[in-house]
Amino acid sequence: MSATTEQPTDHLDVPREESRRIRRRSLALLGSLLRPVSRPTWWTVALVVGSQLAAVAGPAFVAYGIDHALPALTDGDAAPITFASGAYLVTALLGGLLTAAAVRSTARVSQTILLDLRRRVFRHTQRLSLEFHERYTSGRIISRQTSDLDALRELLDGGVTTLASSALAMVLTAVSLALLDWRSGLLLLVAVVPGLVVTRWFQVRSQVQYRKQRTAAARLIVRFVETMTGIRAVQAFRRETQVAATYDDLSEDYRGTNAEAIRVNGVFDTSLTLIGNVTVAAVLLVGGLRALDGSLDVGVLVAAVLYAKRFFTPLSQIGMFYNAFQSATAALEKLASLLAEEPTVPDPERPVRLERPRGDVRFDGVEFGYGSGPTVLPRLDLHLPAGQAVALVGETGAGKSTVAKLLARFYDVREGAVLLDGVDLRDVDPVDLRRAVVMVTQEAYLFSGSVGANIALGRPGASAAEIEAAARAVGVHDLIASMPDGYDTEVDKRGVRLSAGQRQLVSFARAFLADPTLLILDEATSSLDVPGEALVQEGLRTLLAGRTAVVIAHRLSTVMGSDRVLVVDGGRVVEDGSPAELVARGGRFADLHEEWQRSLRRTG
Repeated sequence: MSATTEQPTDHLDVPREESRRIRRRSLALLGSLLRPVSRPTWWTVALVVGSQLAAVAGPAFVAYGIDHALPALTDGDAAPITFASGAYLVTALLGGLLTAAAVRSTARVSQTILLDLRRRVFRHTQRLSLEFHERYTSGRIISRQTSDLDALRELLDGGVTTLASSALAMVLTAVSLALLDWRSGLLLLVAVVPGLVVTRWFQVRSQVQYRKQRTAAARLIVRFVETMTGIRAVQAFRRETQVAATYDDLSEDYRGTNAEAIRVNGVFDTSLTLIGNVTVAAVLLVGGLRALDGSLDVGVLVAAVLYAKRFFTPLSQIGMFYNAFQSATAALEKLASLLAEEPTVPDPERPVRLERPRGDVRFDGVEFGYGSGPTVLPRLDLHLPAGQAVALVGETGAGKSTVAKLLARFYDVREGAVLLDGVDLRDVDPVDLRRAVVMVTQEAYLFSGSVGANIALGRPGASAAEIEAAARAVGVHDLIASMPDGYDTEVDKRGVRLSAGQRQLVSFARAFLADPTLLILDEATSSLDVPGEALVQEGLRTLLAGRTAVVIAHRLSTVMGSDRVLVVDGGRVVEDGSPAELVARGGRFADLHEEWQRSLRRTG
């Protein structure tokens, strides 16, 4: 069984060691995303360095123009001022071109990273076992693919370039000012101390705040998705007011976390601006006094003020970057946790091929329970010969669907083994297993697309004639032919343009086209009305013929056509025999049969 690695990042009070582990996992994910784009990343860094070198040269040319070019101009020499002006213009144009190139390069890198991550999340989520999807809500998965990826996009699209250019601008500015006038550079160095203190405060406060923000966003999306998915139940029980109140509370919580994040960022940004303005004023005051006594040239003073102002402008940009960085870090933690999940039903290390499966099934001392919960199947020894149609009946919660899930290997057993043709399902090649075993559930899920495309899911690449033959076999061809565009008729998501019975008939055609060795029907006829059930009975006989079948049904009209009936109670088989034998023997199945006969007489 896999550890639930996602859970810690959904809680806010994370122990320090756990927080470090989460951070290491996030950095590992980031490193794996950056490695394929390392060359264009370094090219982007080179462009940023070039643009900042061009920008930092501007104030130096201003100082040269004031202190040297202007006096020369008064003496009739225009060459120095022409040089200063031309050099300033060239560096400005060069800086603009390099900045534009850096932005384009950053966009290419960020979109490459996001494409890689989006594919990883989708493919990994598909690979995870059913147990994961039953505890990890679809809303949380949608949150990973939407809001969390958006947070990373905001950082990658401009944040990283902003950080690199801002940090480099500060370093180059400080070095240039120190070389130009070390006393002014010393004032700048003193001002860095309160800036670091404020930055550290913001780092600590914002890290917690942005975790709260991402968690609140995920909860809001989960509630929205659950409400829209279950909208029929919400409206049927008139729960709109209560559901809206719950959503309002979550929205208010999200608004509050956003407001607090904005407040923290506002304090940080304002503090940096204040420190910057005070520093510029100090450089101007001290430099002005020195200029009055002749120890500092006016051009150098102007350049020092420009450098001081330029030094603190990037600090504000870094504050904006850190805002996006903390949000993206929280998102990356959740994405890394999702990608760290391991399937509870892993692929075999040495898969065994089933070239020509016969469908002989055996439960050998099987014990099973969901997760760490109680045992559902205490011990099951059962043999289903190849080609036999077996019906499982029993009360709700007796363990019938659990048997079906084990046969389809949606879960692995705790003890014992489930064997197909003598091979443990845990060792069977996954491709051969999915080809040999097909399960039709109570909910016949249809994807957006044509009716024919939904049937073809059973065997991708099937011809139109094969699709039509499968539909005829289960008795759904006439229904499809009566649709506006026949097999090309589009169905909405989940097949809402079709009735529940019609969707189930399409799913039967899909299963027939797949032609499995072992077919599992888990309450697959429960959504059919009486005429629909009568229509599909012949199709079911065709579908079940010549293959091993496990049929779970409450309707005895479906059960009576089976070769064998197993009555299940508490995870144990308490009755076993043909339908006629169990009716003649008396017992639970005989009682069910008698009740069914009475219902037929009443309706007849």
